[in-house]
Amino acid sequence: MMREAGSDGRGARLRALIVMLWRGGLRIQEALALSQRDLDPQRGSVLVRNGKGGRRREIGMDTRGWEQLRPWLTTRVELPIGPLFCVIDGPTRGRPWSSAAVRCEFRRLAARPESGADSHRTSYAMPHAVELAREGVPLNVVQRQLGHVNLGTTSTYLQGIDTEEIIAAVSSRRTPMMPASTGLQF
Repeated sequence: MMREAGSDGRGARLRALIVMLWRGGLRIQEALALSQRDLDPQRGSVLVRNGKGGRRREIGMDTRGWEQLRPWLTTRVELPIGPLFCVIDGPTRGRPWSSAAVRCEFRRLAARPESGADSHRTSYAMPHAVELAREGVPLNVVQRQLGHVNLGTTSTYLQGIDTEEIIAAVSSRRTPMMPASTGLQF
């Protein structure tokens, strides 16, 4: 979908939003509520002021995410002060971009045969959680990144890990280094 977004201001905005959803694991409403002051590229962090359940959290974003966000930030400077993701032109220029308009744009891009995208996907948090788990990020860190209160919610996001991957991970475990009788009293 990012390739299909285009190279103009609309494309830069859409790619930046996808990066926030995919690499940051944000929900659409969380991303749409961001302002530029919530971004800290030097620390690699994004402040989510009003996350799920009204909770505030700070998330991390990788270098690739910041690189993809930069073109939109350059374009955004030329627009009226307002939310990070805003309407680009017309009488509502600079005002919040609605989640309905975002979803419509996602469906439009996903409908293109060359996009290879799932037209029903509205959340990038599931693939984000799976990627983090594959990279060895501890489950409690994934949980906090996604803003889940319950670890069980995070584990359901990891259902995207296929059986072969689970078998490979478990079967390649190293043999324990301590004798099996350590700590046993006779």
